[in-house]
Amino acid sequence: MPAALTLISQVVISQDQWQDLGKHLAKKAGVLVLIFVIAVVVQFMLHRLIDRLVSRAEEGVLPGRLTNGKLGRSSSEPTPGSTRRVQRAKTVGTLLKSIVSGVVIAIAITMMLAELGLDIAPILASAGILGVALGFGSQTLVKDYLSGIFMIFEDQYGVGDVVDVGEASGTVEAVSLRVTRLRDTNGTVWYVRNGEIIRVGNMSQNWARTVLDVQISSREDISHVRSVLTDVIEDMWRDDDYEGVIIEEPEIWGIEAITPDAITLRVTLKTAPMEQWRVARVLRERIKSRFDHEGIQAPYPTSYVMNQTPADTEAAEQ
Repeated sequence: MPAALTLISQVVISQDQWQDLGKHLAKKAGVLVLIFVIAVVVQFMLHRLIDRLVSRAEEGVLPGRLTNGKLGRSSSEPTPGSTRRVQRAKTVGTLLKSIVSGVVIAIAITMMLAELGLDIAPILASAGILGVALGFGSQTLVKDYLSGIFMIFEDQYGVGDVVDVGEASGTVEAVSLRVTRLRDTNGTVWYVRNGEIIRVGNMSQNWARTVLDVQISSREDISHVRSVLTDVIEDMWRDDDYEGVIIEEPEIWGIEAITPDAITLRVTLKTAPMEQWRVARVLRERIKSRFDHEGIQAPYPTSYVMNQTPADTEAAEQ
């Protein structure tokens, strides 16, 4: 019987506690609802602000001539540069919205618990201890995520770009906050942690340049060769197939090197992103065909043999 009475008293106390809790919730219901509404409004306003920033980022502030090809192209047409800018802006907007939502929800829940009379000091202390533990135990992970955030904000590279990150180079297939996935020319897939990337060489951002060194025999007439090269690159510049691919008039920078066997002339063409390699291959083919037609010789090793008679040797010694 005493045990039964004790159990009944505990049940009664528990019911009383539930009743007190219900009354307390009823009293605080208005405040709790107000906190919830304020949190929703603040989150909505911050999301609207982020949407406006994303819209401005999608429009851009720089002219599109570098990615629009030749100036005659309509600026209303979508370009690889504008598409890339829109994707990057949306990625940054999604990231900011996630951060804002997490912060607002955490603050709202903490305020609600404090309004209910619960001691939030242990919660704040636990959050601080958890943050310190994550800071010490997950330094590499935090470094990767921070590097990924700054990489996205600064638009260092994106999906489809050809980059060199030191240990690996290739086409970017996927970008996340922690890791970047590359595929090189041999088809090998590389997974590179963002925190391990010290420097990035982007070979496909905004515009590119084809740099072609053309070697000719040292016996050829330089003026004639320059004239032939000018005709070849001008024909390619005016070719309708390369409108929007070659975005500025090609140039011949001049003699790059001189050796006993060869003279090297440097030709440059400013191209759209990712087109520099195709343009270089086509230009080499055209130059080879034109040189064959003009009779311009490629360099080849040259050796000189001198024969001396005994009389010549005696004369040289005297």
